Amino acid sequence: MSMLGFNGLTVAAFESRMAEEMAGLIRRYGGQPLVAPALREVPLENNAEALQAGERLMAGHFEMVILLTGVGTKTMMEILQTRYQLEAIKTALARTTLVARGPKPVAVLKEFGLTPSITVPEPNTWKDIVRTLDQSGSLIEVRMAVQEYGVSNQDLLEALRQRGAHVTRVPVYRWALPEDTGLLKNVLQEILSGNVQVMLVTNAVQIDHVMQLLELEGKVAQFKEACKKMVVASIGPTASERLRQYEWPIDLEPSHPKMGILVKEASERARTLLDRKS
Repeated sequence: MSMLGFNGLTVAAFESRMAEEMAGLIRRYGGQPLVAPALREVPLENNAEALQAGERLMAGHFEMVILLTGVGTKTMMEILQTRYQLEAIKTALARTTLVARGPKPVAVLKEFGLTPSITVPEPNTWKDIVRTLDQSGSLIEVRMAVQEYGVSNQDLLEALRQRGAHVTRVPVYRWALPEDTGLLKNVLQEILSGNVQVMLVTNAVQIDHVMQLLELEGKVAQFKEACKKMVVASIGPTASERLRQYEWPIDLEPSHPKMGILVKEASERARTLLDRKS
């Protein structure tokens, strides 16, 4: 097995929820995994903003609700159920134009017996959301709630406001650094020391958190230099957008934004890409 794909290269990743699966995939394709979670999910069960938005939803204030993630949609439903009956919440949501960003929010809505009016196609970036809504009609004076995930997407909110919409943010969970950042710091040090040949990025917030630690330690410039000598693989357009914001190189995106495909295609192309850099 070790002669497959990566053929012994050291591969770093910052995956959290599926850290063990990621390490297993790297091994399966012949790599030496260095996996350090860069984030933890912090549900906001007592989140005042979400509950205030819930009041307005129940009162029929919103004409449109944009759901950005599956986990966020589920958490929003749980938060609202601390105050309202599930049937009443479902009725209130069904009165709105429900916009789902990709298949995960669609699946969660289905669990609750709800169907989105609009589904945003892959790769589901904020630009795809705006483009899809533009095709659906005018947003002038439309009162909408945007369920947020992780870092607030100011580009999306601004684009919606520029189109005349009245936008209410509904942050229903946030990301935090792991309580113990020791493992993450060790992996970053291995990268800085030139001991890592491939880095896999599976979401945008990982990059924010890595930058946060690098800035604290004054090692941002050194890290960017180290990246130039590695293969940096991004799972898809949303993560790549964040990498570009921080001026990190991007050497490859997989043919489909799935973790297994990212690891497989990175393993197939890593050697060739490294040879070009040497």
